[in-house]
Amino acid sequence: MGLSIDEQKAVEKFKQDVVEPSMTKLVILDFHAEWCGPCKALAPMLEKVAGEYADKGVVLAKVDVDKEQFIAAQFQVQSIPTVYAMFQGQPVADLTNARSESQMKQTLDQILSQLPIEGGEADSPQAQAAQQVDQFVAMGEQVLSEGDAARAAGIFAQVAEMAPENPAAHAGLIRALALADQVEEAKTALAAAEANPALANDPQIENAKAALELAGNKVDDGELAALREKAQANPSDMDARLSYAEAAFAAGQRDAAADELLAMIEADREWNEGAARTKLIDIFNAVGLEDPWVVATRRRLSKLLFG
Repeated sequence: MGLSIDEQKAVEKFKQDVVEPSMTKLVILDFHAEWCGPCKALAPMLEKVAGEYADKGVVLAKVDVDKEQFIAAQFQVQSIPTVYAMFQGQPVADLTNARSESQMKQTLDQILSQLPIEGGEADSPQAQAAQQVDQFVAMGEQVLSEGDAARAAGIFAQVAEMAPENPAAHAGLIRALALADQVEEAKTALAAAEANPALANDPQIENAKAALELAGNKVDDGELAALREKAQANPSDMDARLSYAEAAFAAGQRDAAADELLAMIEADREWNEGAARTKLIDIFNAVGLEDPWVVATRRRLSKLLFG
């Protein structure tokens, strides 16, 4: 076949890890890298959904693009994270844009309904109720992405009451309240979620907590202007630039915050253990991974890191 020994090994490993399981199951194939912040942000959601859908015939497989460059090249991976659904050795759907748990579940439900995969009781009352909750969560995320944080908070509050152990609903409520400047209400919602053993350690709740912390960095216009001037006066002062980016986002200037953080990453991506990249990912989680602005900004980050 004209392949090197290393390439043959890569192909054989891919066959064992992905192709063979896909003969009877739906494989979520996640192309990622250790240095990729967005990949690490997405991973907990993929793992959680794959675990919940295991009885429906869904499994998760991962490909490190640095270690498996040959496989990544065969799939023409241009940026990461890239996520495909694989069945019987072939990609059947691009899942890359399904960045929230509700979006991923909705997409998987659609795929599973069209493939001959043995699974659980997809039409059971419990499954139907769960699907309805996912639809309401997706509605809340859509409204939030359109900029109506107060209305989104109302939707998420209703879903959280209807499904008290649904982490996406509680996380959405906390994020929406924070973005609507209802910080005290968001703190109350966070405390309630952390007091629930079913929610306390969920990654979505942790992301919402980060969003609330970002909202707490709000300053008045004068202080914001002073932070901006300090950051611009000395670009080598990364702490000053980070403080300005945090305050800019809390003031609703997310473009300015993202531009500053991306410039910091370009200047020194390893500064303070990747603090600028971590902060930008916190902002992504605060706004919502399916938000069009987040999707566009994630592409900018991926291009910067991935080339």
